[in-house]
Amino acid sequence: MQTIYETERLLLKVLDKSYAEMVVDYYLRNKSFLEEWEPVRSEEFYTKQYQEEQLDKALTDSKNNNSLILWIFKKQDKHRIIGFIAFTNIVKGAFLSSYLGYKLDKDEINKGYITEAIQKGTEIMFNEHGLHRIEANIMPQNKRSLRVVEKLGFYNEGIAYKYLKINQKWEDHIHMVLLNDKV
Repeated sequence: MQTIYETERLLLKVLDKSYAEMVVDYYLRNKSFLEEWEPVRSEEFYTKQYQEEQLDKALTDSKNNNSLILWIFKKQDKHRIIGFIAFTNIVKGAFLSSYLGYKLDKDEINKGYITEAIQKGTEIMFNEHGLHRIEANIMPQNKRSLRVVEKLGFYNEGIAYKYLKINQKWEDHIHMVLLNDKV
């Protein structure tokens, strides 16, 4: 299993629990920025122990081809996480599909980093994992996120009503999809 991928400006890494402090640092730096887009987090979420457990689980899921979480680092700063892309609920067989989620540091938005990372991630999922479909569900008011996936060729399949509980409220999401026509 490959654990490091490169783009023009970024390193995308599968992390183990030795990176837990960096993950906590990322979440603490971005706590208020991410609150609008995420479920309510307990204080435990922001601890090294909790993130070690999450990284262990993600690594096992990756080895079992159930998910792939790639943490984003700028090549010139390999000691600071700026976000991640996550391909979760990978389904093989007749479906050949995955969900896509992603986050980026508040200080790194509008620089093309998340677009660059997702583009590489979709190449990995289509070419190495042989997937046919990647699905991203995005809140309608998250215009920046919608622009990112639209630039990459995702199309709108409709609204998923009251899809996820975000910040204590059930939120609708736009169901965006990218297909691999080679499968």
